[in-house]
Amino acid sequence: MFEKLIELLKANRRTIVFTEGEDERILDAAAKLLKGGFLGVVLVGSAEGIRAAADKGGYDIAGARIIDPAAYPGMDAMVDKMVELRKGKMTAEECRNALQKSNYFGTMLVKMGEADCLLGGATYSTADTVRPALQLIKTKPGNSIVSSCFILTRGKDEEERIAMGDCAINIHPTEENLVEIAVETTKCAKTFGIDPKVAFLSFSTKGSAKDDTVTMMQNAMLKTREAMPDVPVDGEMQFDAAVSPEVGQRKFPGSQVAGYANTFIFPDVNAGNIGYKIAARLGGFNAYGPILLGLNAPINDLSRGCNAEEVYKMAIITAAVI
Repeated sequence: MFEKLIELLKANRRTIVFTEGEDERILDAAAKLLKGGFLGVVLVGSAEGIRAAADKGGYDIAGARIIDPAAYPGMDAMVDKMVELRKGKMTAEECRNALQKSNYFGTMLVKMGEADCLLGGATYSTADTVRPALQLIKTKPGNSIVSSCFILTRGKDEEERIAMGDCAINIHPTEENLVEIAVETTKCAKTFGIDPKVAFLSFSTKGSAKDDTVTMMQNAMLKTREAMPDVPVDGEMQFDAAVSPEVGQRKFPGSQVAGYANTFIFPDVNAGNIGYKIAARLGGFNAYGPILLGLNAPINDLSRGCNAEEVYKMAIITAAVI
């Protein structure tokens, strides 16, 4: 899977910003990316501190661009731009102070075209990665929310692949939110070579139970069908009906999705977060994400418990899913 994404990046070379340039895991991944030659790297932080940490760990980052917010020559122009973007919600002094933090500074580098995408969160919380993105990068035209999905893979060459959304961002999505989540998750699934068959999940299958959440999933499914008429979309359905052909076709005869689903839309983040972690821990899937969807530029969040290999792979995903 990653070989295909790397080939895509070789044909469309992009640059990624890492907001935590002195972190050993970031430096390890950056060195590997630079050695591969398919992705430009920007490391945010003290040049002296980054080089000292790289030397200590034996990481070759000679090809990286290191930018220290405290010494950035374009800071005045960046402050002016951020003031404009915040539309009176922050003063110039407040923007300048915020831009001394690498999460805001890195996000503005993307906004101002110094890089194509950003990966942060090795030491920051998810909120501290997402907040600057929402304030400065903002959502794509036609999108009202940022959502997320996980790509889960299994098998020798990761040939078995599924997509799950939204498992990290929207706690209580509305019907319209669920449509956006489904559309963006489907687009992301296609990037990873998944031919999407989209199942709207519930504790009910085809009206077998009555509840406001069941109605919500039914309505969101119908609206998603209208938004993506060329993609098989069905629901609401229970998970067994979504993945077992025998169960699915008995409960949902003739459905193109029931029993064959590979792209799953959850009713809320509780179900989504629990679901992808069960798949990863008990089902033996590798879970990549959360991949943030709906932004004007790719910004992704790392787990603070990540390792260097996870940083490396998430950097490839971040740069490829544009």
